[in-house]
Amino acid sequence: MTLRVAIIGAGPSGLAQLRAFQSAAAKGAQIPELVCYEKQSDWGGLWNYSWRTGLDENGEPVHCSMYRYLWSNGPKECLEFADYSFEEHFGKPIASYPPRAVLWDYIKGRVEKAGVRDLIRFNCPVRQVEYDEATGKFSVSAFDHNTDTLSCEQYDHVICAGGHFSTPNVPTFEGFESFNGRILHAHDFRDALEFQDKDILLVGSSYSAEDIGSQCYKYGARSITTSYRSAPMGFKWPENWEEKPLLVRCDKDTVWFSDGSSKKIDAIILCTGYLHHFPYLPEDLRLKTNNRLWPLGLYKGVVWEDNPKFFYLGMQDQWYTFNMFDAQAWYVRDIILGQITLPAKDVMTADSLAWRAREETLQTDEEMITFQGDYIRSLIDATDYPSFDIDGVRDTFLAWEHHKHEDIMGFRNHSYRSLMTGTLAPPHHTPWLEALDDSLEAYLADTPADARKAS
Repeated sequence: MTLRVAIIGAGPSGLAQLRAFQSAAAKGAQIPELVCYEKQSDWGGLWNYSWRTGLDENGEPVHCSMYRYLWSNGPKECLEFADYSFEEHFGKPIASYPPRAVLWDYIKGRVEKAGVRDLIRFNCPVRQVEYDEATGKFSVSAFDHNTDTLSCEQYDHVICAGGHFSTPNVPTFEGFESFNGRILHAHDFRDALEFQDKDILLVGSSYSAEDIGSQCYKYGARSITTSYRSAPMGFKWPENWEEKPLLVRCDKDTVWFSDGSSKKIDAIILCTGYLHHFPYLPEDLRLKTNNRLWPLGLYKGVVWEDNPKFFYLGMQDQWYTFNMFDAQAWYVRDIILGQITLPAKDVMTADSLAWRAREETLQTDEEMITFQGDYIRSLIDATDYPSFDIDGVRDTFLAWEHHKHEDIMGFRNHSYRSLMTGTLAPPHHTPWLEALDDSLEAYLADTPADARKAS
């Protein structure tokens, strides 16, 4: 009998899994029957932009945490697929920091070439997953909004690839109920032009606060204030940007910080992270973790140790992204195909605890990047995924960090060399602060004049 495998989510992780199986089939392997459930109407996960917030057209929680004018905040050379380069996709070298539409096109390009779209059931959120010890099968219930029907099907394996950057962590602060301006989480931020000529407060000191603040600066916010809990980001901010210790309270138009200072504010954006949230999973299959490099309970970062027929992809805090998801997907594929034999549970748990112990010692960004690179290397060494220069990616990350501290508003103007093709990216035709059109057509244009024509 043919094995059946359910994949939950058609974002970068789920698509990596489909591509991994397609790659094996192209080499003559007999692969399982695959069914990928995707609650959105198109593939791409977070990279599939939606103007909607709250609930989508089907009444489902909106998955998208993307916003207009988002550009990659790290070099594309650090996330390039080892089996499908940017140069192959676009037919020419492109600059190192693409906007969202360009990255979405790149993600789509590989799976369109692989011909896996027919394996995806769109507008089909998973409602419940259950495992039957007697039969050794999973039951997956999903609602098809296209036909307004609920289905329940049996599978030998389930792969959870729905990501963990779509359910916001929303704290509250004293006085929120009386604040007269807008309060929103970064998940619901869509357009920096909404905050033009406004004084905004961003609560948080990580990538969301850095990037949303930068977008608002670029599109004309009057002032930006970021509030940190433990430490400031410490970049060389523009004159109208300041960092303050933690927000403690607010009233109708003023916020107060733990150092006793205060400021008039028009809007508050909570850049306070996301939850690992799996409402469709039972207790015995549900990963419970904060956002960290090594969540416990996952052998090799992907195998659910309490039931090794169940897998997770992309659940780690991420330096590496697309190529890490690939390494994980190829590894999971080879377990399902019987090419990798899993050890006993106690051996898997001991291995996970050893990785966690190493994670606990990490202090610098370089150590964290090296740690995740070593993890990816350990997966690639066990499969036929094309090897790539992981140390070179690390060095590119370190150069990126240096450029950010040198010029936080200009770091996207730098170019890096592809670790897959060796090609040095050309500079973008327009400095990032002046590039107000984030469309694919404007980005791929050769000159500013061509970009204006494209828009």
